[in-house]
Amino acid sequence: MKRIMTILCAAIILTAAAACATQAAKVESIDDLYGKRIGVQLGTTGDIYASDEFGEDYMERFNKGIDAVMALRQGKVAAVIIDDQPAKVFASQNSDIKILEDPFENEDYAICVSKDRPELTAAMNAAIAELKADGTLQGILDYYIGDVEAASPYASPAGADHSKGALTMGTNAEFPPYEYHEAGRIVGVDVDLARAICDRMGYALEIEDMAFDSIIVAVQTGKVDFGAAGMTVTEDRLKNIDFTDSYCTATQVIIVKK
Repeated sequence: MKRIMTILCAAIILTAAAACATQAAKVESIDDLYGKRIGVQLGTTGDIYASDEFGEDYMERFNKGIDAVMALRQGKVAAVIIDDQPAKVFASQNSDIKILEDPFENEDYAICVSKDRPELTAAMNAAIAELKADGTLQGILDYYIGDVEAASPYASPAGADHSKGALTMGTNAEFPPYEYHEAGRIVGVDVDLARAICDRMGYALEIEDMAFDSIIVAVQTGKVDFGAAGMTVTEDRLKNIDFTDSYCTATQVIIVKK
């Protein structure tokens, strides 16, 4: 009996070691990822696209992108698939990881709104068009993404009309530079854009921080008025929610250990 247990324990150890070796094998291209565990943020398009490409059984899901990156650094996954801008932030903060040159997927970001509120979607689209035309949107992107020296974050103009009350945005503030915590506040591209949109529409902005995969349900049930969290327009999401016009094009990329 002891011999059997010894053999079983040895087999478990060898299997675990083999699994670790598989994850630790150097990844230099998308082709190297087949058969390996991949870290993704739960409910994101990175999760959806990676599951479709590599198989559900190889996904390791995390509530936060930074948790997936930590698992990569610890050798628990072979790669992390996530949007390019957060990936650049994570890579700049961790010298032992890098982003592969070849993109994994391209996508458009938009704001999600309940199908029961087409008038809100239309009003937000009108505001987005104005912000594109007058350069406000580009200024926001320049500050958070373009790293333009003269750029500055958006600030509501003095005396901005908020007579219509407030609109609440659902977001997941773990996705720099689109939304993240800084000095006790939630800031980022989506926050500035949402504030600018609300200013144009006559509303103040309120923010509700939540898990990413809870945002669409929160919009559907009216817990929040709209969702903005680096959210990609997909056919599956359009079955349950409406989207505004796109305000930004992004890329899903692959982070690996150096």
